[in-house]
Amino acid sequence: MWPAQRVVGEVFLSLTLAVLGVGAGLLDDESTVQAVGVGVLAGLLSLLRRGLPAAVLLAAAAGSAPFFGFAPLLLVVAWSAGRRIDGLGRACAVFALAYGLSLGLTAAWESHASWALLAVAGMFILVAMIVPGLAGRYWSQRRTLTDTLHEYNAQLLRERAMLVGQARMVERQRIAQDMHDSLGHQLALIAVHTGALEVDRELTGQQREAVGVLREASVAAMHELRDVVGVLRDGADAPPAGDGEDPGAPSRGVGGIDGLAETSRRAGAAVEIRRSGEARPLATTADHAAYRVVQEGLTNAHKHAPGAPITIGLRYEPDSLVVEVANGPVAEPVRGGVASGGQGLTGLEERARLVGGMVHAGPTADGGFRLAGVLPYTSPGDARKTFVAPPDDFRAQNPAGPAGESDPVIDWNGLPKELAKAVNRTKRGNGIAIGCGVAALVVVVLVIGVVVAGVFLVREADKAMIEPEQYDAVTIGQSERSVRGELPSGDSFMNTGPGDGAPPEPDGATCLTLLSTEIGSSLDADPVFRFCFKDGKLIEKKSFEAG
Repeated sequence: MWPAQRVVGEVFLSLTLAVLGVGAGLLDDESTVQAVGVGVLAGLLSLLRRGLPAAVLLAAAAGSAPFFGFAPLLLVVAWSAGRRIDGLGRACAVFALAYGLSLGLTAAWESHASWALLAVAGMFILVAMIVPGLAGRYWSQRRTLTDTLHEYNAQLLRERAMLVGQARMVERQRIAQDMHDSLGHQLALIAVHTGALEVDRELTGQQREAVGVLREASVAAMHELRDVVGVLRDGADAPPAGDGEDPGAPSRGVGGIDGLAETSRRAGAAVEIRRSGEARPLATTADHAAYRVVQEGLTNAHKHAPGAPITIGLRYEPDSLVVEVANGPVAEPVRGGVASGGQGLTGLEERARLVGGMVHAGPTADGGFRLAGVLPYTSPGDARKTFVAPPDDFRAQNPAGPAGESDPVIDWNGLPKELAKAVNRTKRGNGIAIGCGVAALVVVVLVIGVVVAGVFLVREADKAMIEPEQYDAVTIGQSERSVRGELPSGDSFMNTGPGDGAPPEPDGATCLTLLSTEIGSSLDADPVFRFCFKDGKLIEKKSFEAG
């Protein structure tokens, strides 16, 4: 359904073309009935130009030859056909056929017209068709490119919104990971401490009750922390490599592992650290990941195996650091159901993946549990190169740039392949068409100028020149009126007068000087015919050459 505004516009245009067609027909001396019929038909054809652009163009071209009332319609439908005919080749074929049809019918209808008149008519018909057609095609090309660029811009805005949402989810993942690693570890220690105090025989009943309340509060806090971490992690698939933290600080790298062990010892756990191999520096992200592996291992040991001995191993291999936390079997089942959301191992696996490493967790042969991570040695400059995007990561990653420079997620300087192809194809096809059309128009204008100049010169020559036979046919004594009726007026810019070397004119006579169509004896001499009149009669005629 067309909107009401377009319907009103189409009806108004149809009525306008009908009125113009009637007026043009009356100016061309057509009968009133014929002019009205042509105008009504032109108005009806204008309503079909959108659905049948080629057919309406051919009909208007054919009707414009015998009926001048179709001329306004031809301009409109040529513009419309240039917009709506698909394909450059098809458009050229339709316009060529319309031009040939119009020119051929004009030649057939005006059988008495001269070749010069038909040539001028053909030029004007060409201009009347090509100019609106090229204008319509250019407007269509510009609108197509504008719509395509608007669609591309909308797509970029949608992608940007998706990236913002992804960044928000990643930030939530980072917060969740930090809450789990830091607060979870501290709450686990609080639960272990209060659990140990609760069974202390030296405490009074009231103190034991207070410690029990404290232990229940810490366990409830861990449950709430698990729920909050689950909410924050919901929908986030890829935590970052900890760029927003300060992983280079001693308390958050391999250097802080001793502090973790000491904290656990103060909680009553037997913790031993074993180191082997030559210590080597790690990348910031790998150093942070090693700290988190030990922290997670200690937290799990405190929660699930309180009182069991814990061994922390740091083994420097030739190509990687192996970090492991192993605890012995638990003597008694854990009371109180300490919360465990299963988020710690998932976060560790992701941290290790981001630096090109891996994490393994599982029971040991003696009934204990072991958490180990393999972290490769990488320099800070290589940390970004080891990034491996998740399989479902929709973001296009650019190669790493120079240090200190950030790389855009999307290359905003280029267009999508489909859009680039469409733009190039449209530019190439329509550019050729418009270029050829402009060249054709220039040629047409030049040809029209030459034709008009030639016709003008011919007319001026007819006013100033006669054949020698016309000169011989005039006799002395003939009346001035009859002589002037047989000869041209001589009123032309080409007739410069008798010139140098002309014989004197008779006294009291008025003379008419005309040029001869023959060539003079030299380039500087023009043959001239002079006719002198007196008392209404021809008294003298002379032929001479003047410079």
